[in-house]
Amino acid sequence: MNLEVIRIVYRVIIEKGEDFGYVVHCPAIPGCHSQGNTIEEAIENIKDAIKGCLSVLDEEVCVSAKEIGAMEIEV
Repeated sequence: MNLEVIRIVYRVIIEKGEDFGYVVHCPAIPGCHSQGNTIEEAIENIKDAIKGCLSVLDEEVCVSAKEIGAMEIEV
């Protein structure tokens, strides 16, 4: 079986931090936040945070389901 990698674009909100640097949020994923000293660093950090949040969400879904396999379909 040949599965294709799908890229999803997420909108993020960047704000100037109160104490230092920048804070960035991903509204599509509740609780997904990060920060960085520069905007570029904050963006790289939120990419990692998004991947981590999606990984945890995927594990939670898989653990709670009685599935026999997973695949992606196009409709």
